[in-house]
Amino acid sequence: MRATWRWVHSDLRIHRGEALFAVLASAGVIASLLLAAALLGYAVSPWQRVFQQSQGSHVWLHGRDGSEGFDAAAVAPLAALDEVAAVSGPFRTAAATLETGGTRAGVALRATGARPPDTARPLLTEGRWLTTDGPRDQVVLERTLARTLWAEPGETVTVTLAGRHGPTTRALHVVGVAETAEPRYRAGQGDGVGWLLPETLDRLAPAATGQSVGLRLKDADDTDYAVQRAVTLLGAERIDQVTTWQRAKADLGGDDRLLGQIFAAFGLAALLAAAVAVAGAVRARIRGQAGDIAVLKAVGFTPGQVIRGFLLQHLGFAVAGAALGTAATLACGRWIPGRVGAAVALWPRLPGHRTAVTGVPVAAVLLIAAATALAAWRAGRVPPVPAARQAHPAARPLSALGRRALGRRLSPVLVLGWRSAFTAPGRARALGATVRLALPIALMTVALVAWSTLGQFRTDPARVGRVAALTVRTAEPRPATATTAALEAVPGVADAVPGAEFPALVPGQTATITLRGLGTADDPYPHTIAEGRAPTGPDEAVAGQGLLDLLGVRVGEWVRMTVGGRPQILHLVGRSIEPDHGGRVVCTTLDTLRDGAPGLRPAFHALVLRPGADPRRTAAAVAAATGGDAEVRATADPEGGEDAPRGVLAALAAVLALIALVELLTLIGTGVRDRARDLLALRAIGLTPRQIGAVVVTAAALTALAAAVLGTALGAALGHRLVDAEAAATGLGAGVARLPDLLLLGALVLAATATGALAALPPAVRTARHRLADSPGETF
Repeated sequence: MRATWRWVHSDLRIHRGEALFAVLASAGVIASLLLAAALLGYAVSPWQRVFQQSQGSHVWLHGRDGSEGFDAAAVAPLAALDEVAAVSGPFRTAAATLETGGTRAGVALRATGARPPDTARPLLTEGRWLTTDGPRDQVVLERTLARTLWAEPGETVTVTLAGRHGPTTRALHVVGVAETAEPRYRAGQGDGVGWLLPETLDRLAPAATGQSVGLRLKDADDTDYAVQRAVTLLGAERIDQVTTWQRAKADLGGDDRLLGQIFAAFGLAALLAAAVAVAGAVRARIRGQAGDIAVLKAVGFTPGQVIRGFLLQHLGFAVAGAALGTAATLACGRWIPGRVGAAVALWPRLPGHRTAVTGVPVAAVLLIAAATALAAWRAGRVPPVPAARQAHPAARPLSALGRRALGRRLSPVLVLGWRSAFTAPGRARALGATVRLALPIALMTVALVAWSTLGQFRTDPARVGRVAALTVRTAEPRPATATTAALEAVPGVADAVPGAEFPALVPGQTATITLRGLGTADDPYPHTIAEGRAPTGPDEAVAGQGLLDLLGVRVGEWVRMTVGGRPQILHLVGRSIEPDHGGRVVCTTLDTLRDGAPGLRPAFHALVLRPGADPRRTAAAVAAATGGDAEVRATADPEGGEDAPRGVLAALAAVLALIALVELLTLIGTGVRDRARDLLALRAIGLTPRQIGAVVVTAAALTALAAAVLGTALGAALGHRLVDAEAAATGLGAGVARLPDLLLLGALVLAATATGALAALPPAVRTARHRLADSPGETF
């Protein structure tokens, strides 16, 4: 063992550069994986991110209006409860309705100061916070509420409050948009939040106001008990509503299953790619020391001692690199500009942080150890000095195709570069090198597929089941034909499809689904059909993937459900992309529903806009055309309007680019070392130093080109299948995956090829300057 340690120590002193590269490569890969883990947590847990950044409240208690609710003095004892860490408020509140451009939404106006509260602090995403100067009546809107109203900082919204002497209407100036960890706005399910100054609320609602208070708990598991104690302390008869963090988390995070599953698979694949890259560097270093190993065998080292020496050495490199990468990420990651730095700064407060910080380096080291053990075992089988020359790959003769290419005066640099990349020192080794480099490029292509898929939720919503951009509900019942004609006359509206929606019970009454009637036989709704066809005849329908999975049926079968106490039997003729209700939606025509309910009237109209029409301007035109008695709502975005997932995918692509660079540098270094004698021979037969350097660069560029073409092709196919599979698992349904533009894939291939050529320049220059000699190290 002492001899092994002495040899390891001597080897480290002789090969300091190689040892430093191995440590830095491991550190770079581990740091990349940790950054990827931080980014995944940042994107997949939006509620947790907002909650931690805003010091959110676990419980919100909303009192009744006026004297029936609790006052500010009654809230003071809540801070003394053992379970409570901090109290936000109390805040005076008033229920109101906001309207702009024909779109209405309920809002809970909350009076707060010119300085945001420390606990449950709204996080500004646009604009600024409330000030005492500037416009008189200022308001900051919660993000989902602002998106529903199409309200941006600098615009004006109309607020209406019910008072003792009739409704009060005023104009509010939107100065900012903020995120909060409270339940977000959903039409018909919960009001949004608007923050304004106390004096503004006094002008709007001088008397009929309530109180709201938020409680941040020491332990989230004590929520139920803390709610009981708080309600008992304030009086149950004075509390109108209680909301908890569980509801807010489910509300904000319920649409992230698709992203979560894609990112989880992506993270595991990135870990594999990183381990392969580092393991390749380890194998290359061991193969480059074949001559030294042969000498050790000759002086008496046993195969076991050689194996132990390499294991100790490279495990030490892996552990040192893991420690360095982890320390650098935790200490300096927060200073990285953009979303990456924000994710690392928030990461310690997110769940799973300790597991990731410990598990990712350990998993990577174990994978590297497995690859090192195989390479060390091969090192133990290297023969002693008399057979040492066999440890180096024998030069392969030039192929017949190569000889014909040279005979036709094709550039010898290109021919020899092709030979170096794909035939020397061996086709199997060249193929393995290309595949290893193609792996991270394939994962980058998968990220681009996910990027393109998420992008179409905004650029091409019809492809993901959002054919109708607006939904219109009229307050006064009108003849369906008259309403349809009035809406279709609005500029920008291509079609106004009448519809109705009902909850339905599946057989056995074990679950609730959504039954929709959209369009008629003469005016059908343009469903996004992924399988089968659209309904055209009586009792025909299309269903989402979630409903098919729930009932265990396929397209072509008949299904039975109960709607309002009466049975409804439908023939499923197609599968549509359904982003609502987890895909548990079945759609038929209004004609079919009227067979069982002849007096059925449309409850809303789905507006299909003309290409290029602006939904916001069209909504305002609809409101004007209907006399202001119509409620216009934008169709919900399945992506939630978030840019974070696409930003995370871009950052992950950069992480994978770093992993690919490590693999590329390893391949270039290995190739130059394995072909050192061939390159010297080429110089001896007349190639100039510049041509020899060009051969090295050409070989690296061709290897990178082949890996990029292979990786993009495999990544596009894999990404398409992965996204569709995950979409089907979440109920959205397969058929939403979208491949990147060919120009983008071509740019990726060109970038990989150019990077390979640039990375090969330094070793090419060193090789070109090498003296024409056959050193003992090269002989072995």
